[in-house]
Amino acid sequence: MIPIARPWIGEEEKKEVEKVLDSGMLAYGEWVKNFENEFAKYIGVREALATTNGTQALILALEAVGVKNKEVIVPSFTFIASATSIIRAGGKPVFVDVEERTFNIDPEDVRKKITKNTKAIMPVHLYGQAANMDEIMEIAEDHELYVIEDAAQAHGAEWRGKKAGSIGHIAAFSFYPTKNMTTGEGGMVTTNDENLAEKVSMLRNHGQTSRYMHEFLGWNFRMTNIAAAIGLVQLKKLDKANDIRRENAKYYNDMLGDYVITPYEHPNAKHVYHQYTIRVKDRDKLVELFKKEGIGYGIYYPMGNHEQPIMQKLGYTAKLPVTEKLCKEVISIPVHPLITREDREKVAETIILHARNL
Repeated sequence: MIPIARPWIGEEEKKEVEKVLDSGMLAYGEWVKNFENEFAKYIGVREALATTNGTQALILALEAVGVKNKEVIVPSFTFIASATSIIRAGGKPVFVDVEERTFNIDPEDVRKKITKNTKAIMPVHLYGQAANMDEIMEIAEDHELYVIEDAAQAHGAEWRGKKAGSIGHIAAFSFYPTKNMTTGEGGMVTTNDENLAEKVSMLRNHGQTSRYMHEFLGWNFRMTNIAAAIGLVQLKKLDKANDIRRENAKYYNDMLGDYVITPYEHPNAKHVYHQYTIRVKDRDKLVELFKKEGIGYGIYYPMGNHEQPIMQKLGYTAKLPVTEKLCKEVISIPVHPLITREDREKVAETIILHARNL
């Protein structure tokens, strides 16, 4: 079986975790602080604050900005956490469509959906490609809105040479095992705003201003030293891993460009291919072929968030034709650093052989 994703874990990660275990300091501590410092340097921000997963990173960022009873504009074509985190933070998601070529938030639709109650825009850097941050930041400035980057799939991605997670007012990353780098489970909030960073720091630690002094309701969203130890090693491997992903993506582009719709990389973006997502007219046939040939795949996502049952029940509906079209056509194929040349050749040949029926 060729897996759709596989974490690149080696002896270095194991040795670093052993150091934590030998120290006896398993919870938040030295390793987490080092990881935060190194991640901040890599992204190019003043502050990075580690947490327990990507969803909680989003919730912390949203609560720090203060979205309670306010609207947050977010694309529907993304994982459900982008929307549910807004609701958990007391806000109201307003779904917008995406650009068909990039899969990312459509600035024109953002402009149409802004109201007097809008507090923030949440672009999602989907599949590892940064959204059009020039236009998003311009819109936000014109309307005095916060920009919260959902960079859960975009470790190392860039827009005009700036790392995803360093352009908006605050950002959230995920370190789930399928991501471009992992801590097992984990997340990170990044920002250049010291006030937002201080709020996030207190929120993730029960609202403490000092030991046993709690100013407001918070959470226990602290990362462990064990997770951070893995993250420190993974961060050192990230650029190499992304280079391999980009090399694999180029191979697929060259091989498949005449047969299916391959991913579009915006000229201002550096795509890091968390997922390599193609579009086909008859996805079900390709799924059956992949199952038969032992090829892993992913459908990210089979429906927009605005179509999800929970969003329908809560009344967060929309008409988003591009999202609805893409949800019927997208399928992701293995692009991770651990696939072999033979693996990717098999994937490409399977698609090419049956391209007429797709």
